Amino acid sequence: MNLLDLTEAGSDGFLTLKPGRLPALTNTPHPFPYQGSKRALAHAVLRFLPSDTATLVEPFAGSAAISIASRYARMASQVVMNDVNEPLMAMWQRIIDDPAGLADEYEAMWNQSLEDPKAFFLTKRAEFNETFDPAILLYLLNRIVKGAVRYGKNGAFNQSADNRRLGAKPATVRDRLARTSKVMQGTTVRSGSYESLLTQANQADVVYMDPPYQGVTNVADHRYMAGLVRGDFERVLREANANGVSYMVSYDVIRPDNKYGEALSADLELTHLHLLAGRSAQSTLSGGTDVTVESLYLSPALVQRLGGTKSLIA
Repeated sequence: MNLLDLTEAGSDGFLTLKPGRLPALTNTPHPFPYQGSKRALAHAVLRFLPSDTATLVEPFAGSAAISIASRYARMASQVVMNDVNEPLMAMWQRIIDDPAGLADEYEAMWNQSLEDPKAFFLTKRAEFNETFDPAILLYLLNRIVKGAVRYGKNGAFNQSADNRRLGAKPATVRDRLARTSKVMQGTTVRSGSYESLLTQANQADVVYMDPPYQGVTNVADHRYMAGLVRGDFERVLREANANGVSYMVSYDVIRPDNKYGEALSADLELTHLHLLAGRSAQSTLSGGTDVTVESLYLSPALVQRLGGTKSLIA
C-alpha cells in the first residue's frame, strides 16, 4: 500500500491524509442525501482494507457509504450493515430487496406534494413519527436541508424542509435506488447494538465504525437516535483489541476548541491519522468555509495485517 501521493506530515506530528480519488470508485451509487456521509472519505478509508478482507462490517451504518464503496470496488466479498436506527435500516432493506416498489411510493408522494409542498412535508413528517414507514423516511431525507437529519429529545424526527426545493425528482431517485440495490445484493442488514459485531468479528473481517461524535448528541436537536458514551466505547474497543479484531474508527473532527471531542485514549495503542474531509457541511449551512479534518484510528491488528505502521507510507 503506497500513500505517499496523498499524505503530508503536519506540524502537529500527525500524518494528514488528503484523499486522492480512487478510479475504482468512479460513479459509485448513493441512494439518498445524508449529512455526515463518508462518501468523500471512502477514497482514503478503502486504502486501509487488506487484500484478504472477507467481510466489511459497518456497525454504525447510516448512509453506509463505506459499505457501498467496498462492494462497488469489489474490495470485500460480504458486507454486514447495522444501525440502532430501525426505520433507517428498514429503509435499507427495502432499497436492497424492492427498489422499484420503493421508487413507486416516493414518486407518488413527490407528485402529491406539488399542490402544497410545505403542508405535505409536515403531514408526512408527523405520519413518519407515528408509523416509521421506510418510504416516508426516503421522502423526508430528500426534502430536508442538506440531508441534515435531526431528532428531538423524545426521539421524534423534527428537521424542517428545505422549502426552496421539492427533493430529488422521481426518475433520479429511481435510478439511485436501482443502482445501489444492484451493488448491495447479498448484504446482511440488521438493527441493534454494535458491541457484538465489533468484538466477535472474525480475523479476516474488517470493522469500520463512524459512531456518534462527542458534542453532537447531547443537544436539543441531535443527529442520532442514540448517543454513545465515550468511556463505554473505549471499553468495547479494548475488548476488540484483546480479540485481535481489525477495525477502523472515524471519530470526531479536529478543532482547537475540542468542541467535537478529544482523542481516544492512548492506551488503546491505535494508529491515529488525520483526514482532510473537504468543506464542513455544518459550516456551509452557517455560511462559513471551514474545512473539516477528521480523525481516523486503525487498530493494532489492522496495522499488523497491513505490514506495520511504516508500511502505511512506504
